[in-house]
Amino acid sequence: MTKQGTITAEEASELRERIKKKKPEFVRQESWRYKRLKESWRRPRGLDNKMRRKIKGWPPTVSGGYRGPKVARGLHPSGYKEVLVYNPEEIKKIDPKNQAIRIAHAVGKRKRAKILVEARKRKITILNLKEAKEVAKEEKEEKPERKEEAEEMAETEKPKRKQRKKKKRKGRAEKQ
Repeated sequence: MTKQGTITAEEASELRERIKKKKPEFVRQESWRYKRLKESWRRPRGLDNKMRRKIKGWPPTVSGGYRGPKVARGLHPSGYKEVLVYNPEEIKKIDPKNQAIRIAHAVGKRKRAKILVEARKRKITILNLKEAKEVAKEEKEEKPERKEEAEEMAETEKPKRKQRKKKKRKGRAEKQ
């Protein structure tokens, strides 16, 4: 195998896929026996558990020996190293050849738009771009609509309030 520094992102992802094919499907103990148990992995913890004791004939358990190749660890399927970004200043530290950004969930619309502009200038790949595009479109569409909606709401609510007050007054007058 070649040194870590000389291997490309494509070779690392191919290596990861090759090794993953040899890896078994890890299933929860006795999930094949009971319908109520899903196959999703849970560590066997019982004292006499056959899977925990790694007895022959029982499914394999998760262990460090099944770990992926060191070169491919932390790589996104696209081949880039993921970097979580919270503000536009963090983009300056990113290398566009090896790294791609993921905009943090907590970042608001305004700052998200600034991050997008800065990333495009530097030609940096954005991994959650789909989400960001929707935000940008919504922001453009919502601003003019809000003013119109506010005016319409104000017009429709005013007469209703007056009518309600009149009804209450009539009702009070009739009772007395």
